[in-house]
Amino acid sequence: MVQTHPRTILIAALGGEGGGVLAEWIVNAAIKADLPVQATSVPGVAQRTGATSYYVEMMDAPAPQGLEPVFALVPAPGRVDFLVSSELLETGRLLERGFASPDRTVLISSTSRVYTTAEKMQMGDGRFDSSKIDALARSIARHYVPIDLERLALETGTIISAAMFGALAGAGAFPFARAHCENAIRAGGRGAEASLKGFAAAFAAVASVDATKPAVEPAAATAKPPGGFAGLPRDVRDVIVRGQTHCNDFQDEAYGELYLDRVRVLIAAAPPAEDPHVAHALEEGARRLALWMAYEDIPRVADLKTRKTRFERIRREAEMRDDQLLHVVEYLKPGIEEIAAMLPLRIGDAIMRRAASGKTTWPLGTGINISTTGVFGFWTMRALAQFARVRRSSLRFAQETQAIDLWLAAMRKALASSPAFAGALAEMPRLLKGYGDTHLRGRTNYAAIFSAIVAPALDAGRLDEAAGPLRNAVAAALADPDGKVLAKTLASADRASEPRRLAAE
Repeated sequence: MVQTHPRTILIAALGGEGGGVLAEWIVNAAIKADLPVQATSVPGVAQRTGATSYYVEMMDAPAPQGLEPVFALVPAPGRVDFLVSSELLETGRLLERGFASPDRTVLISSTSRVYTTAEKMQMGDGRFDSSKIDALARSIARHYVPIDLERLALETGTIISAAMFGALAGAGAFPFARAHCENAIRAGGRGAEASLKGFAAAFAAVASVDATKPAVEPAAATAKPPGGFAGLPRDVRDVIVRGQTHCNDFQDEAYGELYLDRVRVLIAAAPPAEDPHVAHALEEGARRLALWMAYEDIPRVADLKTRKTRFERIRREAEMRDDQLLHVVEYLKPGIEEIAAMLPLRIGDAIMRRAASGKTTWPLGTGINISTTGVFGFWTMRALAQFARVRRSSLRFAQETQAIDLWLAAMRKALASSPAFAGALAEMPRLLKGYGDTHLRGRTNYAAIFSAIVAPALDAGRLDEAAGPLRNAVAAALADPDGKVLAKTLASADRASEPRRLAAE
């Protein structure tokens, strides 16, 4: 019986990831197996170096004598047998366009992310929720295979297209033997050995994937929760475990215990966490508290920039060989505020008063270039990192401690009477991040929202009514770096509350 429908394969890759090479490997392997095959490519718009799709159709057997199949040039929605994507959001794009089918498509997706410009531009956490794509993939595809293909490529020293090739082969996408795939890679010449390693790693990984598990499981899911938190929902416990680890890494174990003590204050003030609003407020509060306590100052940045794991990651991402030298130059221009922030309270405060008076503070705040792969630059940064030992006596630490205590007091009142307001208040520390102008702008916006909405709501006891305006104000502050949207939002909230104030009087 003559085969009437071809086997269809759709490949989604970003620019520079070797998607064209992958399509060429597939075509060459099919030709060597004497199978009719055709490949086309569709370049995408400029998005994270450009997204391109490659479409391959092939027959499972050689064409009968005198017959020649006619292949389609583009994929048809719902008629793709195998779909592989190098990045999770690209997977979501293909699913949105309807290419996957629950009765036909085997979907192989890398769980790695390359963030879009729109995601990076957000002042808050603008990342797309990967769990939504994961859930969609499981509901739409006949079989879903989530693998971190980028990690496999980095570990084997090759490009992600080799891992995609191995994943397709491991999932049974080809009507020819594995040897044909490997021979196609060898025929490519340069880099063949590394590509074969990536191919083999992905081929083996497909067999070990349990499609019933989420693509990305919380790292802290199996960690033992600290004492006093066993009765909380799992998501809240996971955040607390991660938060303690984060604070330990930022300062020391005593600082991690301080984080736990502050979280216990929130838990003690909250009603039973079975209420989803309460659970959200606790989870978000624990998350934002950990990030707030591990703020970015010069010692923290210097420590992170000189860690061995950072240089190893740079070498992997640059695909460097062992015999190549790595040279990293840091472009730094710490402002007066950042330098004063890491100094002891009195000294830092004196510097800030001098700067506010208009007197010169040179050479503080002068831009410098430091090579962290050079002896002088590395040890200079390590010396700056040692200021973490006196961080507790610094100006910035005193400022953050005061602000955290005020926020904790507000959270205690909110959790006891209005979980909805507490959930909005828990998100306010999103404004406090970064350093330099970014941090100053966030701190200014935070103070404006606290004085205009939070403090009046707490004083008047009208927390439920203020939950919506508070969320709107935080969103406005994150949406506009110039503060114009926030100013309008706060003015609108003030006008809306005026009748209530008059009625109360």
